[in-house]
Amino acid sequence: MQENSEKKFVAINYISCKGHYRERFEELFATRAKAIDKMPGFKHMEVLKPQDSGDNYLIVSHWDSADHFKEWTKSPEFIEGHKRGFEDIKIAREKGEEPPMTSSFKTYEVIAR
Repeated sequence: MQENSEKKFVAINYISCKGHYRERFEELFATRAKAIDKMPGFKHMEVLKPQDSGDNYLIVSHWDSADHFKEWTKSPEFIEGHKRGFEDIKIAREKGEEPPMTSSFKTYEVIAR
């Protein structure tokens, strides 16, 4: 196992999109604000598109530490990076519709490469 000072951290956001929203979701990432790129401790990110349309998209972000990730989730840059998706959810709720997407985070410590 890696020494404590060398441990890396990964956060995975599991995104479920309604069928009609998938193209919009992909557009949001293609034109993303890149706000996360400015954050201390951020390494890189992958956006994984499911091959089965019923599966979740995975947003995998790599960080120096869990603390760096937590700071990102509390930052103005987090809001900046997510505001268009948040707005889409707000509009759907105002219309009395289900949100076009839902998400849940899970976090991991990298123990091997």
